[in-house]
Formats: sequence, structure tokens, C-alpha cells
Amino acid sequence: MSDIEEPAAPRRVIGTPSPTPPAVDAHTEPAEPQFDAAPADPVHAKNAERLVAALFVLAFLAGCGFIAAYIGLEVGPVDAVLRSNLALGISLSVVLLALGTGSMIWVRHLTPNIEIEEERHDLNSAPADRAAFQREFAEGAAISQVTKRPLVRRTMLLATAPLALAPLVLLRDMGPLPGTSLRHTVWRKGLRAVTLGGNRPLRPADMTAPGSMITVIPEGYQDDEEALAKAGVILIKFAPGELHIPNNYDSGTLVSTMDWTINSTIVAYSKICTHVGCPVALYEETTHHILCPCHQSTFDAANGANVIFGPAARALPQLPLTLNADGYIVAASDFTQPVGPSYWERG
Repeated sequence: MSDIEEPAAPRRVIGTPSPTPPAVDAHTEPAEPQFDAAPADPVHAKNAERLVAALFVLAFLAGCGFIAAYIGLEVGPVDAVLRSNLALGISLSVVLLALGTGSMIWVRHLTPNIEIEEERHDLNSAPADRAAFQREFAEGAAISQVTKRPLVRRTMLLATAPLALAPLVLLRDMGPLPGTSLRHTVWRKGLRAVTLGGNRPLRPADMTAPGSMITVIPEGYQDDEEALAKAGVILIKFAPGELHIPNNYDSGTLVSTMDWTINSTIVAYSKICTHVGCPVALYEETTHHILCPCHQSTFDAANGANVIFGPAARALPQLPLTLNADGYIVAASDFTQPVGPSYWERG
């Protein structure tokens, strides 16, 4: 055995590119570095390095918090959606802010300040240019301090790891499908209509003036925001003879009829616009038009809430009404058509 030991291969630092063989047609010329990569104030540079590493660790923790909030927080009720949005927005903001701030401090306080000028040349690269690129790439790696600051490099890679995993976690929104939950509301036979905010049940005599409109909700669901998102209803009072609701059918299902009104003067329609779900809260007494303020869809309340203008594709579903034994306005059944915007599986 030979006593001569072969020189050890250079140790590769994690996060740096692997060494590549020089180009065949390239010739290298020894050149002195045009800059000094050593910081002018080593103590200041070390403090900056620790601050950058702390920001990158913070970005990593916030990224993990984003994924945890997306998976763990409930998004069913409206207030739960609010908490989920706050958690997701705050955590993602911290990730991006910490990454950006850390990168800015890295560039401003750890890399040397160098001004470079060069003329524009032909786009084809000569062998000397390719050799110069290899040399400048190595110089750039030294300027960035990526090889000399392993703490910064590794914490930066750590900080970006949750962002790389986030798209996979977001695929959770692809399901599950809503099934038939969008086709029904909490309205049922005998459920009283009460005023929104006051929770007061209504009799026909409470709506004395023709042209009046009031928003009602199902009794007992005033605190159930998820139920109210689909169950909001507007009651409209007409003068005798003004209400002309034809028997409207949609795919064989009865949508509206005179039989669902109270004395052919009080009618109930869904308050959810059939375009994108905005509340249709504007009513014009003289024309009997219901207007959606979002995209100006207009419905004819005197004729089954049919669409007469705007992007909505179908009439507002009518809620069948009747009176209970005490003379209060109650639902005769649930809506016969899904309320709100149309969707692919509506039926």
C-alpha cells in the first residue's frame, strides 16, 4: 500500500450547488476577486445574521400555524369561518412579512455594497463568457454570504418549507361535495315567521298598508347564522287585485302559485338573489320591483318574482304560506326550489 494519501474532496455545504466540471471549450484565467466579501463590522454582521435567522424561524412557525389552522379550525358556522379567516390571514401575513424582512436585512447588512456596470453585447456566449459566468457565479455565491452563513441559509430553507407544502393542504377545499344540503332550508310546515331583530310573530293584520315589505326569519333560529344564510324571507303586502302570480314551473317543479299566498295579498319570497346570493332588500312600491343592489338583478314581485332585468337566471323561490290556529303567519312547507345562486348540481 502506498503511504501517499489522496487529497480529500472539498466539503459541499448544504444549500449550495454541486460542483460542475468546466466547459470543454472554456479556458479559465486566474483572476483576483473584485470585491471583499468580509464584512466591515463582524459584530454587526453577526447580529444581523442572528436577526435574519430569527425571522426565518418565525416564518417557519407561522407557516406551520397556517397549515394547522387550515386543517384544525372548523369552518361550518359563520362565526367559525370568521375565526378561520383571521387565523389564516394573520399566519400567512407573518410568513410573508418575516421572509421579506429577513431577506431585506440579509441583502442590506450581510452582503457587500458593490456597483457594477457593463455594456450590452451580443446574446451568443463565447467560451470566454461562459468561463466568466462560472467565475461570476462563484463570486455571487460569495457575495450573498450563502456559503459563509449556514445559519441564515438553513433557516431560510426551513422558512420556505411550509409554503411549499401549503398548496397540497389547500387541495382539501376540493371536497367534500355539499350533496343535497343546499337544496333545503330550516323552514317546515307550521313554523312561524318572526321579524328579524325583534323576533315578533306576525298576523296578516300587522301588515295593513299595501306596498309594505318586511324581512322575516323562521322562529327559533335567530341565533343560527348558518341557517339564516339560506332562510331569510321577505314578506310583501299587495292591494287586492295587484298580485298576479302564475303557476311557474322549473324542470317540472312548481316554483310559485297564488295558492301559497295569504288572501292573495301577502306573499313571501326568498331574500337570497339567484345570481350570486346577495340580499335583495330593495323594493319599489309603485312598480312592485325587487332589486338586488349588487348587480341590479330585478324581479317582478307581482308576477312570481320573475327576472325582468339583470344577470339572475331564475325567479326568486316563493315560500308557501298559511295561517295557524292562532292566526299567525306560518310556513306551509319548505321552498320547493333551492334558494340562492344556481350551481352545477342544483335540482
